[in-house]
Amino acid sequence: MASLALVVVGSLAACTDTPQAAKGEQPFVKGDGVLRVLAGSELADLQPILDEAAAATGVTVKLTPTGTLDGVESVVQGGAAKQYDATWFASNRYLQLHPDAASRTGTATKIATSPVVLGLRRSVAEKLGWSVQDGGTRPTWSEIAVAAGERKFTYGMTNPAASNSGFAALVGVAAAIAGTGAALTADQIGPITPRLRAFFAGQSLTAGSSGWLMDAYLRAGAEGRPVDGLVNYESVILSLNASGKLTEPLTVVYPADGVVTADYPLTLLSGASEQARTNYAAVTDYLRRPSVQRQIMQRTWRRPAVPDASLTLDAAFGPKSGNLPELPFPGKLDAADALIGAFGDSLRRPARTIYVLDLSGSMKGERLAGLKTALTGLTGADTSLSGQFSRFNGREQVILLPFSTRPGTPTTFDLPEAGFEPTLAQIRTHVQQLKADGDTAIYDALLAAYGMVGAGGDDRVTSIVLLTDGARTAGADLAAFRAKVPQLPRVPVFTVLFGESNTGEMTEVSNLTGGRTFDARATGALAGAFKEIRGYQ
Repeated sequence: MASLALVVVGSLAACTDTPQAAKGEQPFVKGDGVLRVLAGSELADLQPILDEAAAATGVTVKLTPTGTLDGVESVVQGGAAKQYDATWFASNRYLQLHPDAASRTGTATKIATSPVVLGLRRSVAEKLGWSVQDGGTRPTWSEIAVAAGERKFTYGMTNPAASNSGFAALVGVAAAIAGTGAALTADQIGPITPRLRAFFAGQSLTAGSSGWLMDAYLRAGAEGRPVDGLVNYESVILSLNASGKLTEPLTVVYPADGVVTADYPLTLLSGASEQARTNYAAVTDYLRRPSVQRQIMQRTWRRPAVPDASLTLDAAFGPKSGNLPELPFPGKLDAADALIGAFGDSLRRPARTIYVLDLSGSMKGERLAGLKTALTGLTGADTSLSGQFSRFNGREQVILLPFSTRPGTPTTFDLPEAGFEPTLAQIRTHVQQLKADGDTAIYDALLAAYGMVGAGGDDRVTSIVLLTDGARTAGADLAAFRAKVPQLPRVPVFTVLFGESNTGEMTEVSNLTGGRTFDARATGALAGAFKEIRGYQ
């Protein structure tokens, strides 16, 4: 325990079994038990500090990760308060646009800050003249958009419908390009669409979370197909530089016209018990102490949220001029929602999604019904907040490839940019006609899907979703698929664990292809898994 105490406060007297407050700081506020927190997944890196908080305060902070929209939906509908005491998202600004948010939430305490910026490989930043330390200049978001549209650099960014870093980036770019100095309105999105589309032409990596995006970025570099940069939290970019995993460090580009900043408010939910309120007070007091704020900065590369003379920024933070204006956030829900919708339907590079669907005999009954419900939900039938932004997008190509004893006949649906309801209705009708029978030729079907990748010769972002409820019983096996992977296009496979599917094999398929595995084995979990996958496509 003594060494743990030393980490918590950085400077203590002789070894002790009880953590002590840092010199000049008040004794720790005490609580008791567990503070249950619904949190953004990127906060996992704070766990060591939360462990130290537990030793100091007696309060264990239990984080349950969630996506931004799922978390907001849970709060505004009242479900979060039934399971949690507090929320901890990167920002509450989108949540606060919802009419029911004020009655669902209470005290909010900012814990740290991190602006969303552009990180570019040093050589690329120098070539573009954006490496300030080498005599370059700070570009505006408009200049960044022009360069991205001309493919002078590529980058990765999270999906705005799934992750706050992507949404903050979208808001920042849109506000800067609009150039009004005021909050963006819904009717301003159309006129700036061409310039926004140019910005997203340079995006080559997408993800549903900042952590997974970082892993995908490292993987691409290790495989000899490096992406030039990332649009992400400053903390993510600086942590990558400090990790020792990069062959070339990232130069942080701070746009001259401003940023949107995450402030990580730990927020008490309305109706929290008196004990939860006590625990909340103890944890927030601990996390905002200057000694702990410095630990947060040094360990996670987030900026302090507390104004204190002792909390000078480390040298890695910028810009050196200190000028980092905050861009306006939409003031109305319809503008924020319209911006997210426009991203999927009009702004991003169009997607191609190939669904490889197990229709073997074991899928009969409830399993097939669950599959039909999950796919139908993606056609707009799911009217929840998360469902609204996980539906199939305008300009997307959706391919349904059924399989059983052998791969079936694929059916392709091409959605137009607007007026896509008739196409969505066709998908719904087709899904309802699916029938199950036969054996399970998983890898024959997966190889058939790869045979359709890039058939149109276009610039689509392609991904494959593999759903199976059992092990392979026909056709090629995993070893045969593994042997072919080096010759296959670099397209991720997102595997869905369902029924008795082989967890080890499905995980290996995802790892081999740069995808991810989603667990839908719990009753009713398939629709949620399909929606979550949308953030990675």
